[in-house]
Amino acid sequence: MSTFGQAAENDSTRTRQFHHLSNGMSASISHPSIAETTWARSLHFGALSGAGGRTVDSVRWLLKRNCSITPRQTMGLYTSLCVLSLGIAAIFWAQGATLVMPFAGLEVLGVGAALMLYSRHATDREDIRLEAGRLTVAHTSGRTTHRVEFAPAWVRIEPEHGDGSLVELSGQGQRIAVGRFVRPELRRQLADELRWALRRWQDKSEN
Repeated sequence: MSTFGQAAENDSTRTRQFHHLSNGMSASISHPSIAETTWARSLHFGALSGAGGRTVDSVRWLLKRNCSITPRQTMGLYTSLCVLSLGIAAIFWAQGATLVMPFAGLEVLGVGAALMLYSRHATDREDIRLEAGRLTVAHTSGRTTHRVEFAPAWVRIEPEHGDGSLVELSGQGQRIAVGRFVRPELRRQLADELRWALRRWQDKSEN
């Protein structure tokens, strides 16, 4: 048989196999839903959380303090500083310069107090969650967390004093301000995004 004939026969065999598979099984190609794509493109501060299938389960805004080092790194840095400073002071003490040690101790205590204050507020944050039937806002400052829960349909969002001020969420006799960790010129954008998300969520619930 010629090469051309073999190629034609192979093509025919593959065609029959393809039709056989097509009749015996079906394949599905999944794409991101239009709703999820619209949400993702419109969110600048928030993020979709727990999106499943073709629906959006929740939206989360996590606003945190911009810290260069973590509390654990701060502790390591402070420990290294103590060892170095007190070690040098001990050398001078051994050589008869006894006044170096008290000053080194005061220095270590002062730096320790400053770093402790920094570490206490390094994890400050604002956590806003929009879920089925509720909008939860939690503000953590140090060891204190203030949490407020709203019905999405009854939330009012407006600047606390004017453009550039904190964004206040109020409703059902409760209120809480957010946006402490957002630059003042971006707080209006944050408020607009929260309003947009609430409107979209209401439309989604009604449909």
